[in-house]
Amino acid sequence: MKNWSIKKILKEIAITLVMVFVVSIVLNYIRKPDTDVQIPNIKTTSILGQEILFDSEQNRTTVIHFWATWCPTCKLEAPNIERIKDKTHVITVAVNSGTDEALLSFMKERDYTYNVVNDRDGKLAEKFGVGVFPTTFIYNSKGELEFSEVGYSTTLGLEARINLID
Repeated sequence: MKNWSIKKILKEIAITLVMVFVVSIVLNYIRKPDTDVQIPNIKTTSILGQEILFDSEQNRTTVIHFWATWCPTCKLEAPNIERIKDKTHVITVAVNSGTDEALLSFMKERDYTYNVVNDRDGKLAEKFGVGVFPTTFIYNSKGELEFSEVGYSTTLGLEARINLID
């Protein structure tokens, strides 16, 4: 470790972080689902028995978030979804994650209260072109897709995207 100073070490760390960030953006772009630009009109039921509408007539920003109970990244991101649920219309879709009862238990153990649709057989994920979890779509008030992201999103990142289109 010849001539290593704190300044050089910090510079190397900064360069590495920038490279990881750039690679992450490229991977997200490559893995981005090929989905319709408009929210498909779908009527379904949440795990609480509430009617859920995937609908372009909502006249509000809508976040549709695909996740799974078996996905470690999804578990890390779940608190971020909980934090934005009161600020915008959020629909989450739990894919291949068991019964409604199992999902209710998962939500209750963690004090999560956002809307969850149980996509037991993965048909909704397939309709949206989702193959990687978590995947988040943000639609504007006209039901047009504004953003899609594969992988972890921070609360700040989600709020910034929502504020950009509100």
